[in-house]
Amino acid sequence: MTQTERKKLYGFFENELTNQILSFWMPRCEDKEYGGFINCFDNKGEKLASYDKYTWSQGRFIWMFARLAGSPAVMFTKEERDEFLRLAKQGADFLEKHCLMGEDDWRCVFLMNRDGSPKRVDGWEQLDMSIYADCFAVIGMARYALESGDIKKYEFAKKLHESCVNRVNNNSFNTLPYPLSAKYRAHGIPMIMSNTTKELCLAADKLDTEYGKTLRELVKRYTEDILDNFVDENNVMHEIIMSDDNSFFPQILGQHMNPGHTIEDAWFMLEACDLCGCPQWEEKIYDVAETAFKNGWDETYGGLLHFCGVNGGEPVGDMTGVENETMTKQLLDWDSKLWWVHSEALYTSLLCHLRSGDEKFLKWFERVFEYTFNTFPGKNPEVREWIQIRSRDGSPQEKVVALPVKDPFHITRNIILILEALYNE
Repeated sequence: MTQTERKKLYGFFENELTNQILSFWMPRCEDKEYGGFINCFDNKGEKLASYDKYTWSQGRFIWMFARLAGSPAVMFTKEERDEFLRLAKQGADFLEKHCLMGEDDWRCVFLMNRDGSPKRVDGWEQLDMSIYADCFAVIGMARYALESGDIKKYEFAKKLHESCVNRVNNNSFNTLPYPLSAKYRAHGIPMIMSNTTKELCLAADKLDTEYGKTLRELVKRYTEDILDNFVDENNVMHEIIMSDDNSFFPQILGQHMNPGHTIEDAWFMLEACDLCGCPQWEEKIYDVAETAFKNGWDETYGGLLHFCGVNGGEPVGDMTGVENETMTKQLLDWDSKLWWVHSEALYTSLLCHLRSGDEKFLKWFERVFEYTFNTFPGKNPEVREWIQIRSRDGSPQEKVVALPVKDPFHITRNIILILEALYNE
């Protein structure tokens, strides 16, 4: 990639960030009456469906605005950066006040009413439905603490993170609405814990130096777990393995991959290489990423599949004993095309190319770029933010993905990282 090509690409993504994504969310996402953020819009971004507030998304918004405030790669004015940090602070204040199960109960409620009071999801009794929500609260608080120097928010993130670590170690956490039997382990847990721990580590390096060493060891442990136990001899990242011995198993649940998760985790692990001083992981990570692109790519319609078999295409395998697992039922939606998968793929392919110099990753970037910008950006000039889910052939689907929200986190995060990668070059 020439310097001229880098500059053109930088200009394209800077415009996408400021005039497509942020122009939709600012100022409409801020709840000026109760605090926090509003994002339960329909998929097209044309209608507000509710004022419900998911802890998962609140933490993501905090991270996004704090990251925008501190990123050197986008030419924001001081006034714009101050506004981003103000938005991050009001979101962090809202979470600090409302997201915990109790004053000394370091678990997060999953869903809140507009005013921050806890709310049950229809059909579920638990308020602490998913440890992923807790992790995104840590990620948001840690990044805000890093950018602002707010010790109180850092301490909040640290205590919540310690609770997450303890619950994962004791296998006493929820992942609703996609529960998994205790006999299995999901790649998503060490993956989210690695990224969450890294974010806290960056804040600790500024505010709590000695603790940063402990956090680096944790990141190393999670990354080694992923590479040693979830990746097979063909560099396929299995999404589910057995709990008792970390083995692969023949049923369909054990013989599928999540291309988006693998591709996202590839850049998590490359960051861990640098954070932990472990360059020996790098070549294997490139191989894992390349396999995910190859196996996940839909040669018929283009784009990356939601799920695929370990050799690509539709997941196949015996259903015996796993037919009632919620995550097995998810595989019925294997051929959807999701916005977040492709935003992750844009950054990972570019990063792998810039780090390794390998032209095959540049070709993957170009392939993903063409598909993504022909498929996901909204056509309504009053919205422009991305459509979140498409059918296999690229036609619209009116359905939600995981949560009934419109979420800018993946797009914004990856565009920021792309801009920083190009800026640093």
